[in-house]
Amino acid sequence: MAVPTPAFPFPPSTGRGAVLAGLGAYVPPRVLTNAELCGQRPIGDEWIRERIGVATRRIADGEATVDLAVRAGRHALTAAGAGAADAVVLVTISPDRLCPAGAPEVAARLGFGPVPAFDVSSGCAGFLYGLGVATSMITSGVFNSVLLVASDVFSAFLDPEDWLMRAIFGDGAGAVVLRAGAAGEPGAFGPFDLGSDGSQSDLLEIPGGGARARKRRPAEASCEASPYFRMDGPAVRKQAVVGMCDSVARALQLTGWSLGDLDLLVAHQANQRILDGLTAELGLAPHRVLSHIETFGNTAAASVPVLLAQAAAAGTLLPGRRVALTAYGAGLAWGSTTLTWPEVRAVTEGG
Repeated sequence: MAVPTPAFPFPPSTGRGAVLAGLGAYVPPRVLTNAELCGQRPIGDEWIRERIGVATRRIADGEATVDLAVRAGRHALTAAGAGAADAVVLVTISPDRLCPAGAPEVAARLGFGPVPAFDVSSGCAGFLYGLGVATSMITSGVFNSVLLVASDVFSAFLDPEDWLMRAIFGDGAGAVVLRAGAAGEPGAFGPFDLGSDGSQSDLLEIPGGGARARKRRPAEASCEASPYFRMDGPAVRKQAVVGMCDSVARALQLTGWSLGDLDLLVAHQANQRILDGLTAELGLAPHRVLSHIETFGNTAAASVPVLLAQAAAAGTLLPGRRVALTAYGAGLAWGSTTLTWPEVRAVTEGG
């Protein structure tokens, strides 16, 4: 169960808000079906659909995390009618390199010039953390606009022989442009609930590649840490449902909304069982919880913004609707926030 956590009630008393001005998404064209994934295995399409809820997922072929981020970022800028932003924040758990951060390259390839740019890594909750950071950058008065991109090529971090992990995850990138505005206007992000529990950091991890693996004692050198992602699925599933429910409740309370006021919930697309558990625990009608996991799988930190952009482009997210966002992932880390949906454009590619 998620531990109690303080929330962060942006915006401050100045009345300045961070407002959603445009959305973009990009998913690679390569479609990996369950049949192709499973091959001749006796467990196949029906089992994956029933247990995970995924039928297909998109896999980057020759594209890396920054490549996807640039495409999604450009689409968000187009949607916002903006040529650039004052800063770039890249959210990812599948960086192209351990060093340097990818955000400066995203900014350079988008033609921004020498703007501040940095990465955020908070597991699959990273987009909510990135929103909190970007919101504070604007509400503080230091920046007037921020491009926030969440991009993951998580297929690069999956064991080629682990068909179950490969069944869950897909690749993609989603982006939003935030602008300065009034705290109470449509599109302004409400209070944030952000939290973590590092005592359970080993439930989802990529153990190899970092300083801990490199500084092993000589006697342990033969036991090379795996460079591939691993997780304790049953333990994560239970905690993710409870953790997101608790986080959403705190964000709603800070906003002054009840569950009955909520029109739509956009949650991290972990798997269908987690989404079903979240829906049941909150007592929401299924149509009030958006999902695209059947078609795109779990796109890690990118899942919430990709889903937002696709839903906005499809006309599912109508102006005036009260929306909550929530996510839970490695760290353990979680986050939620709210907004009243504004008149806003979305540009998507590949989905």
